[in-house]
Amino acid sequence: MSNVFHSLSEQKVVILGGNSGIGAGVAFAALEKGAEVFLASRRAGHQQSQSTRLHYLQADITQASSLQTLFAEVGHFDHLVVTAGPDVKAKSLAETSLDDARMNFEVKFWGALQAVQLALPHLAEKGSITLTSGLLSRKFVAGQIIKTTLNAALEASGKLLAKELAPRRVNVVSPGVTATEAYDAMSSEQRQAMFDRVGAGLPVGRVGQPADLASAYLLLMENGFMTGTVIDVDGGGLL
Repeated sequence: MSNVFHSLSEQKVVILGGNSGIGAGVAFAALEKGAEVFLASRRAGHQQSQSTRLHYLQADITQASSLQTLFAEVGHFDHLVVTAGPDVKAKSLAETSLDDARMNFEVKFWGALQAVQLALPHLAEKGSITLTSGLLSRKFVAGQIIKTTLNAALEASGKLLAKELAPRRVNVVSPGVTATEAYDAMSSEQRQAMFDRVGAGLPVGRVGQPADLASAYLLLMENGFMTGTVIDVDGGGLL
């Protein structure tokens, strides 16, 4: 039996916002590639894992002390993935609470930048950082002022940080509609009807799955020649 090469063997991956959905998908994909994975979210706590290479940790991306504790516990690591994000309601600017908008930015934008800043002393010199935006960064839909500006800010930051933090690599994944727990507030019937409706309007004929997104994050961790890139994984949603 031949030896199997695992591209992330003996590498450590930290995922913020990985309790479920895309983050969890990335975690299990990285495990299959041989990585040791630290899956951190505000609600995770220290859960038990069947794998000795998967660790569930608690961290609040908006709290510097929480992130400092997390990174100190992990120690030196190779890849940072940030998928944490708030539940943003679609509203016109006239109906939008700017206090709520600021809190959304506090989590997904300032939280991501704070995580990157505090991770730097622990992140490998030639490691990678992958942020998460969304197709509304470049698809303009009335009522989505927060998601559009928030995701566009992250994409611009990713490109700038790719130059500023080199030789560390910085990239962004931009998901389209993906079937995750983010839609659990809807009934199963409503959720499926929405997925069917959105999927029917996409060139691929369906919405995304966490595994579809996970492959993009894995590519950005593994490919040492990719930096300053935004990868759209949206089923053709931007077309």
